[in-house]
Amino acid sequence: MKFNKVLQNIQTYEAGKPIELVVREYGIAPEDVVKLASNENPIGTNPAIAKVIRSNADIAHLYPDDSMFELKEALSRKFDVGEENIIIGAGSDQVIEFISRAVLDEESSVLMSAVTFAMYEIYAKQMGATIYRTASYEHKYDEFMEAYRMHKPKIIYLCTPNNPTGDATSKDEVLKIINGVDNDTLVVVDGAYREYAAATDAKYAITPKDLLAFDNVVYLGTFSKAHGLGGMRVGYGIAQAWLIKEFYKMRPPFNITTLSLRVAIEACKDNAFVEESIALHQQEIRRYEGFAKEQGFAYIDSYTNFITYLYDETMDSTEIADALLKRGVIIRNLASYGMNAIRITIGTEKQNDVFFKHFEEVIA
Repeated sequence: MKFNKVLQNIQTYEAGKPIELVVREYGIAPEDVVKLASNENPIGTNPAIAKVIRSNADIAHLYPDDSMFELKEALSRKFDVGEENIIIGAGSDQVIEFISRAVLDEESSVLMSAVTFAMYEIYAKQMGATIYRTASYEHKYDEFMEAYRMHKPKIIYLCTPNNPTGDATSKDEVLKIINGVDNDTLVVVDGAYREYAAATDAKYAITPKDLLAFDNVVYLGTFSKAHGLGGMRVGYGIAQAWLIKEFYKMRPPFNITTLSLRVAIEACKDNAFVEESIALHQQEIRRYEGFAKEQGFAYIDSYTNFITYLYDETMDSTEIADALLKRGVIIRNLASYGMNAIRITIGTEKQNDVFFKHFEEVIA
């Protein structure tokens, strides 16, 4: 069978290893496995959300409301934007797919930082587009403007805070980049970790309404991180209505499940859970920063719910990640991103205790 030629240049996205794999391969009891690889909320499921799931379990046979008007209404109130400015996806990941399919072709290109979310490249390559990257993982204005003037990309991705590095770009710098390009280039601002950045430093706080005045900007958000709904797969894009209308042409019907819709609506009402999650994170991340300083290796200042440890030539991130995995600790090795580094989701106090214990053994 002959497949589309663009597939030759696409690598399959590698998700974080599941707990079940560690149990099966290393014979470790599930309760002894600590997963700090996928930036999931360590608190677990919001009790209010669990109640909604249980109370709606008997309607799983029904197709979801494809208008999604209740969720759009809730997001409209939350962000002070119009319902016509919102598109819902199975995670913000799916909205990236809508955007790529709507905008890109084999004659176009996209621009992103040197290290950023892998799916930007994968979706662009599916459309046959060319990928250009800046020299740094940070979103530096001068680097983006130089590459923009040289390549005139159809899409620029600004992931802030950035995944998998954890650094952030200030609102002023994001606006500076947006104002530096013309309306033929779509700027996608990915705010998956928005809540953590805003709580860390107000200058990194970016809301959808800050960007809605622009004709060529899409804001991406998700319920997967601070809201703890990674398994429900709900994200959204917010932009001017005419852009949303075009993206809708790429959306399949019923792309969000009935339960996912119900829990996302409930999540919009409950900011207390988000505040609790951020408070835990701010407390525990200090331990990771202190540990790195004690051990003498570098880390990237984080505005997310994870931290990235950087190693010199005396340490190897693949060896460290593999050794931790055999001990039942799952973290993310960033070797596939060209970095000698590991990314660690900030867990609960107990989970972090386990990480530090095993990590000290590995590097001893």
